[in-house]
Amino acid sequence: MFFAQHSDLLNKALEAIHARGYWSPFPESPSPRIYGETAAADGKAVFDALLNKPFDLDLPGTIGTIGNEVSPFGINLNVAYPKVDLDSLIAGMETAAVDWRAAGPKAWAGVSLEALSRINKRSFEIANAVMHTTGQPFVMAFQAGGPHAQDRALEAIAYAWEEMSHVPAEAHWEKPQGKNEPLKMRKKFRIVPRGIGLVIGCATFPTWNGYPGLFASLATGNAVIVKPHPAAVLPLAISVKIIRDVLKEAGFDPNVVTLVVHDLNDQTAQQLALRPEVKIIDFTGSSANGNWIENNARQAQVFTEKAGVNQIIVDSTDDFNGMIRNIAFSLLLYSGQMCTAPQNIYVPKADANRFSEALASAVAKYIGETEKAVEFLGAVQSTATLDRISNARSLGAIVLDSQQLTHPTFPGARIHTPLIVKLDASEESKFSHEHFGPIAFVIATSGTDESLKLATRIAKKQGAMTMSVYSTSEAVLAKAEDAAAEAAVPLSENLTGGVFVNQSAAFSDYHGTGANPAANASLTDAAFVASRFRVAQSRAHV
Repeated sequence: MFFAQHSDLLNKALEAIHARGYWSPFPESPSPRIYGETAAADGKAVFDALLNKPFDLDLPGTIGTIGNEVSPFGINLNVAYPKVDLDSLIAGMETAAVDWRAAGPKAWAGVSLEALSRINKRSFEIANAVMHTTGQPFVMAFQAGGPHAQDRALEAIAYAWEEMSHVPAEAHWEKPQGKNEPLKMRKKFRIVPRGIGLVIGCATFPTWNGYPGLFASLATGNAVIVKPHPAAVLPLAISVKIIRDVLKEAGFDPNVVTLVVHDLNDQTAQQLALRPEVKIIDFTGSSANGNWIENNARQAQVFTEKAGVNQIIVDSTDDFNGMIRNIAFSLLLYSGQMCTAPQNIYVPKADANRFSEALASAVAKYIGETEKAVEFLGAVQSTATLDRISNARSLGAIVLDSQQLTHPTFPGARIHTPLIVKLDASEESKFSHEHFGPIAFVIATSGTDESLKLATRIAKKQGAMTMSVYSTSEAVLAKAEDAAAEAAVPLSENLTGGVFVNQSAAFSDYHGTGANPAANASLTDAAFVASRFRVAQSRAHV
């Protein structure tokens, strides 16, 4: 039913992942001309109606309620989610998975596509939930938490369908035997889901990072447990409820997809990761937790995105002001709380002072008008980030200090501008690990060769999601491309316009490579989906 309804969308997504050009079926602008005159107000009203009450979700093994989300903008959400007994929940999921596994690839893809379509229609509601759990400013919450996340989900579904489509349902096998009759067999092949998938969400981009694994597993026939970060439950809870509604409408037990909410710093994630029923894990978060899962969850296929050190190499430019504006805005976007945000900026010693002063001036200009600044800064998601800002002040000469701003609408919001510190290349121990948040270092080097060596070494050792270079020299750009390839990091060159190193476009950009310590997988490629299912076969003589 749903597969035929969405076949055109799926075919266009398949074309897009092959062409790698620009394509998106979900408009990123929250314009009333696109989504309707009342869409924004309606979505906000639905979001408001979710607050200060239990979240309507009927899960097996419910033993009470749980939830204590507080918006980084200073609002207590007070949403109570079902608290579940894991044994009972998983038993219910295993029962639900029987019919789901038997339904086959068209049913899996169809339900996934319909759920995604309905999620898109709820983009304003989800945007408010993303904003008030992550601290993203509203437009970013709408774009990254809505259409961009939906793009990544569709990308995963397309890869899943393509990989499953490579397996024929049946084949005729005939082996010549010389003068004798050939051996003939009929062989049947069946896609077999690996098992229960576990999605471990993050606090900063719950849908953008959560949807790819969720839909990759669902579209390959697996049941899925969604375990959000305790501080960012609501966006994924809304998504889970939508998917469960579609499953039920399609005739399946909705417990194919469930939600596990828990208290901060308890052992729920570890307990789930080690369950023998869990065969797939998608994790976004700290390196410590990601490494633990990789090393201990041996029964599961594990996909992780962890910490990294993103770096910019400044060699030369024919548009100094454009370069400075671009880098400054990259530091400001969501207060540096993006896994793609730059941290280390390497500049030759002779140019370091001029560069530092210009960068500080550009950042200061952007944040000069508080009402505008808060719309791209957003709020700091965790108080731990404020501690990192404080600690980083003592590392070197402060080029531009971080300051606290008062949000004109949300006076209790945690709004903090970037801290920029100047260091020398000899102080590698200070900048060779991630300082997550609005913290950046201008690092004076002996020249571009040292800058490239430092960036490559750190990316290979600590991992990185992005790297950027500015140079008018083709030889330097070629060296930078070689360095980025050696460290397996996506490289941006001479960004001076409306594209920023932080941004990653579905259907075109591979987010992460899976080949450096920041991530063991890429969003999204064939490898991200292909091991979520296996192939069982039967054969008989003809």
